[in-house]
Amino acid sequence: MIQAVIFDMDGVLVDTEEFICEAAMQYFAERGVQVKAEDFLDFVGMGENRYIGGVAEKYGVPIEIVQAKKRTYEIYDAIVRGRIKPLDGVMDFLARCKRLKLKTAVATSADRTKMDINLREMGLTEADFNACVNGLEVERKKPHPDIFLFAAQKIGAEPAACLVVEDAISGVAAAKAAGMKCLALTTSFTPEQLAGADWIVPTLAHAPQECTAW
Repeated sequence: MIQAVIFDMDGVLVDTEEFICEAAMQYFAERGVQVKAEDFLDFVGMGENRYIGGVAEKYGVPIEIVQAKKRTYEIYDAIVRGRIKPLDGVMDFLARCKRLKLKTAVATSADRTKMDINLREMGLTEADFNACVNGLEVERKKPHPDIFLFAAQKIGAEPAACLVVEDAISGVAAAKAAGMKCLALTTSFTPEQLAGADWIVPTLAHAPQECTAW
């Protein structure tokens, strides 16, 4: 029986892909390298170490990843102020979880800095969830299941009794590797690419009743 819902953040609770891409492109521009938005697609959902580092490798740009992320997040923070809000259906779905007495957690591959910025812009805090886990808290990133297993452990839920809400191919793979059910949103990838999920819908506004009633 379902005990908890674990949410990825980007593309699930809020759509920030455009803005983190813009910030990362500005960072590389500051380094004198012009990169393209499509360069980042292979690294979506894997955390900023791979998101920025993967593109740096592609272009042969030597970077110090901690400094690179720090500068990218500074740019990102300035870009998103007043420009992002919860995706369609998010607040109603969170209310559904509360009504059903389901525990909730955020499990994002992003660093804590980005997680905090996104929560702030959505008008939410960590107190709105039973736990919030960021990418710095696990060594192996998605598609490995570690972040979802850690989130389940933190909220005291059995993995087999958890629903993961994801939007990325790597996230769906991580959820299934954790032995969890998965609701996939087509905010970033096509239904065909997310075919491993148990349910596939456009946004949380379309989440079927059965995904929280098993």
